[in-house]
Amino acid sequence: MADDVDRNVEDRQREIANQSRGVYSDTVVERFYNPRNLGRLTDPDAHGIVHGWCGDTMEIYLRVIEGQIRAARFLTDGCGPTVACGSMLTSMVEGLSQAEALEITPQHLIEALGGLPRSNAHCAKLAVDTLRAALSGS
Repeated sequence: MADDVDRNVEDRQREIANQSRGVYSDTVVERFYNPRNLGRLTDPDAHGIVHGWCGDTMEIYLRVIEGQIRAARFLTDGCGPTVACGSMLTSMVEGLSQAEALEITPQHLIEALGGLPRSNAHCAKLAVDTLRAALSGS
């Protein structure tokens, strides 16, 4: 019985992944299923939290040394595209100066992800707004 349930779960997960690949870029799907930088930083130098209009919340934690972002982490309760945006954005900003990070736009993030459907563009805006909230407090 347990084997049947496990097999059904695996089949359903494969089906969802295949459907996702029809809508989202391979990068979005990869970043959703295998997010980088997910979690908190202990004693961050900067932290921002934004509640999006869609109901998603994102937090970004930054370690900033001499004006350079050395580490970035994120948390979200959002959908797959929101997870992908947090993952990609935190990867993009590591190693940048704070000023360089502030120049990143939602469109830059969408391009780095290989595109997002228009209905998910707000996910990129949420991530960038959260980054800016973190940087404005540091």
